[in-house]
Amino acid sequence: MSGLPRSGSTLLSAILSQNPKIHAEGNSAVCQLMWDMQQSYINNCGEQINANDRQETIRELISGIPKVYYNKIGVKERVVVDKCRSWALPSNMELLRNYIDKDIKVIMLERSIVDIVKSFCKLYKKNGQIIQPDNLLKDGSEPIMRSLSGLLYAKHNNQANNFLFVSYENLTGSPEETINRIYDFCGWDPFAHDFQNIAPKYKENDTFYNLTGFHDVRPSVCRVEHTMILPDEIVSKCNAIDNIRLHYI
Repeated sequence: MSGLPRSGSTLLSAILSQNPKIHAEGNSAVCQLMWDMQQSYINNCGEQINANDRQETIRELISGIPKVYYNKIGVKERVVVDKCRSWALPSNMELLRNYIDKDIKVIMLERSIVDIVKSFCKLYKKNGQIIQPDNLLKDGSEPIMRSLSGLLYAKHNNQANNFLFVSYENLTGSPEETINRIYDFCGWDPFAHDFQNIAPKYKENDTFYNLTGFHDVRPSVCRVEHTMILPDEIVSKCNAIDNIRLHYI
């Protein structure tokens, strides 16, 4: 699971986890761990690995990270949905294809950039922190613009149908239809989800993000309009970014 922040990934994980065969927890370190292991080989220990013909060891180490990371999940949970906003970036997609599955499936969540910025501003305000909306829109910055790069890459490179694009509006407005699309895309057996009694099975501790309420989920699926008013120049920037995002369906 990847895509833009504040676009319903925590909600979607909570819904999917109602299915006893699916494990979908919070933000995962798997992508970073796999990347770090690969970089260690390239930059630090490649000489020893190659001199001793240990290339297969590196492959086993990197491909084994997800197995180790999720080695304590319940025996009934046959499917793991790993969540990371960075997965769709080209270098990380290469990791997935080289070490996990060439036909990897990625659920890409997206939302209006204006609503994402409003949501972050509301969250920071709630936590007594000051955020300049313009800083959220700087090229290559986290948490929005780097994730947007991954989303745009996915939209440009979906010829093999590796990516499914799910809008926040559809997830919250038509949850059953959206979940059915996800199940069809992933090839999962149907399951009857309850969209009126939602509780995260694997709740993240937001104190580590220094943002209380960062991953709160409402007990029923609904869309809440943000009343926060952004400066006109920020709205214009958001709309310009959205024009690029929406150009590729």
